[in-house]
Amino acid sequence: MSATPRILYCHCQYAQVLPKDVKEGVLQKLCEADLPFEAVADLCELSARRDPLLKEIATGGPVKIAACFPRAVKWLFSAAGAPLDASSTEICNLRVQPLEAACDALFASTVTPNLPTGKPTA
Repeated sequence: MSATPRILYCHCQYAQVLPKDVKEGVLQKLCEADLPFEAVADLCELSARRDPLLKEIATGGPVKIAACFPRAVKWLFSAAGAPLDASSTEICNLRVQPLEAACDALFASTVTPNLPTGKPTA
């Protein structure tokens, strides 16, 4: 993919299911890096409100999303009417990935698509 991937960071403000040290470490490293990124308080809230930002992200080209399980992120975007393109979306699962692995994936210039396929989200 030729376009630089957009980076989206979810702070999981309300469910608080992400390990605090990992989510805060990722946010700190994103702030220190010379890369643009967008931070949202909570993707679940944005999905529930059908926030237009989700559609903008879903249709804006390659994206890397630091959040939780890929299947959950896929369904959150779909529920908001903004299905993600499985061929150009990479989810960094902050629930299970260690800090360094998540940052390595986010800062890589290429996208390694990892959205689950098979079940339609329509």
